[in-house]
Amino acid sequence: MNNNLIENLTKSIAKLPGMGPRIAKRILLHLASNKEKVLLPLIENLKKIYEQIDRCKECGNLDHHDLCSVCRDENRNHSVICIVEEVADLWAIERANDKQKNFSGVYHVLNGKLSASEGKGIDDLNFPTLIDRVQKNNIQEIIIATSATIDGQTTAHFIAEILKDFNLKITRLAHGIPLGSELDYLDDGTISIALNHRSKI
Repeated sequence: MNNNLIENLTKSIAKLPGMGPRIAKRILLHLASNKEKVLLPLIENLKKIYEQIDRCKECGNLDHHDLCSVCRDENRNHSVICIVEEVADLWAIERANDKQKNFSGVYHVLNGKLSASEGKGIDDLNFPTLIDRVQKNNIQEIIIATSATIDGQTTAHFIAEILKDFNLKITRLAHGIPLGSELDYLDDGTISIALNHRSKI
């Protein structure tokens, strides 16, 4: 196999989340060694994703329809919107929902969070569509489910600010000490948030 081709493919795979050059080379070797059983089906599936999967025009989720399965579901409470940073966060909440129905509303995907270090500003995130949804629909509650990082907190405060003039209930996901964890193994930010949001027992 052409060395330049190997190098280019390795670099492409290494750009994927959680990958690095060594893992990328192992994956490339596995694909090249199993062309019929692994590589060909992968190529076909990636082609289908490229041709058929797109962003939901309502919430920003990924689906093969203009409206995703959540937005199409008439049994969901469309007056409650949970705002998440990425589609992966939406999927995580839905995965938890499969085990225990804690959330029956719909979502809004920001496509990131406000971050100076990542070069993400207000114009880079999906805020206009959010405001449009709140203006045009009978939204009762906004649940802010951004991450418990400084950037996530900044994003949450910005959302609360731009929606403050609407007659809405705005809530934030609880953050703090995960069940079953020990203080010694937690980071300082998690402990600080847990202390600041302590509740009466």
